[in-house]
Order: sequence, then C-alpha cells, then structure tokens
Amino acid sequence: MAASAASDSGLPDFAQPPVDETALSLQFAPIPGFSVPHFGLYWERVRSEYPHVEVKAPIANITEQLGPAAAAGRQLGLAFVTAPELRCWYLDQSRTRLVQVQRDRFVHNWRKIIGTESYPRYPSLRASLEKEWKRFCDFLKDEKLERPKINQCEVLYVNNIEYEKGWNGYGELDKVVASLATPKAKGRFLPNPDRVSMQVTYRLEGDAGRLYVAFSPVIRGRDGKELLQMTLTARGAPKSPSDEDVFAWLDLGRKWVVRGFADFTTSEIHKVWGKQ
Repeated sequence: MAASAASDSGLPDFAQPPVDETALSLQFAPIPGFSVPHFGLYWERVRSEYPHVEVKAPIANITEQLGPAAAAGRQLGLAFVTAPELRCWYLDQSRTRLVQVQRDRFVHNWRKIIGTESYPRYPSLRASLEKEWKRFCDFLKDEKLERPKINQCEVLYVNNIEYEKGWNGYGELDKVVASLATPKAKGRFLPNPDRVSMQVTYRLEGDAGRLYVAFSPVIRGRDGKELLQMTLTARGAPKSPSDEDVFAWLDLGRKWVVRGFADFTTSEIHKVWGKQ
C-alpha cells in the first residue's frame, strides 16, 4: 500500500493503492492532571499549523491480551473520572492531516477529503508523528505534567475498494479476496451474495500484538458511492515506552498491515492498483 517507500523497505509496492485513510496511534494511562483547559492551551501551541478544531467522543482504551485464554482487543473501563472525557481533533488547513488528543491517547491521521489527494506514504507520516509527539511531550513538560508511558500502539489503514475496478459486485469477490479465489461449485442453489462482511484476526510475530483485517460494504460520505471497505489494524505493546521501541513497534505494525494487505488480496486486483 506504499509505493516508493514500500520498495525501499522490501515491502509490496503499489502505484495506485486504494488507501483512503491512515492513523498512527499511541495509547497510555490517563495523564494525571490533564483536563479541559489543556486542550485549548495545546491548540495555541499548534494552531498555526492546525487552524481547525473539532470535539469528539473519546476512543475506548483497548489492550491486546495475548495469554492462552485471552480475548482479542479487550476494552478497559476507567472509573472515578472527575473531569469530562473528550477527544479533540486539530486539523490542518486542508483537513487531510490531523492530530487527535485525549487524556490517554495521541493519534496522527492522514485522510482523503476530495478524493484526488495522493497518499503521502508511511515514512512521511511516521516523521510527522515523531515531530508532533515530541511537541506534545514538550507541551506537557512546560505544563508540569507527566510524560506518558505508552502501553499500546496502533497502525490503521482504511482502503476503499470500488466496484467496476477489477470486479463487479459480490459475486466476483474472489477477484479481490485471495482466500476466495477458488473454483466455484457448479449447480449451487444460492445466488451471488448481495453484501458481504467479514473479519479475520492474526497474531503478530513474537506475540507482539494482533492484525485485524475487516471487510464491510459502506457508503462513502464525500460522494455517496457504495464500495467495499477493507480496514487493516495492527495493535500491540512496544517492548518499552521509549521512543525507540515505540517507533520500532509502529514499523512492525506497518509491515504487517502492508504485507497482510498484499497477501489478502489477489494478484488480479493488484494489477488494477499498479503493483510494482
């Protein structure tokens, strides 16, 4: 799903990947003392680059449990909250790049707004996250607040797979999903499916986390077009909260997302996306 940057890293390389949104996310325990005024104070720090702000509900705290009887992606409830829980989006002028902040999470996103924007590639997003994370930690230090200790990382890619671009509806889903690319049974009773949703989960190497691959039909907000959305999410814990280990985990998560994307989709549809 990354072109020149992917080839540099030995990962699959697509000239026209269907990626519509990406997010690099850092989760940590709630920052003691971080409250509503700090969202405004932080905005003043970044406002020249992120002039727009939106308030959202917070993202749930999710921790991957990898023991023998562990359930995937367990959500942790936070009790005894004395301040309102919220999440702020800080958006650049184009609204394609944004920083999200809540008491226990820091996220950097890129997304398409018009639909013609070019995916900026992972190394650029990684460098931007590194810059914004340092600026956020400097802000916390200036406010005499603790530096967060990151306990979970996420790499998320949302791909919009449009109809009539290498396939024509769910009767031809085998042209998109490699595991379905088998000879179809003759004389079957059921017609072609009208819609298909699915989710598959994999463990990362060394029990470093999990990769979630999900397909679902959606209506795209910007143009009302129906399409198949493929979301890949890698989530897990870095070896330590150090920046070196955190960004090493993000690199691992990115590898699983990109290679998982290539493995899960067919060589036929790869031609449509310009696999190099």
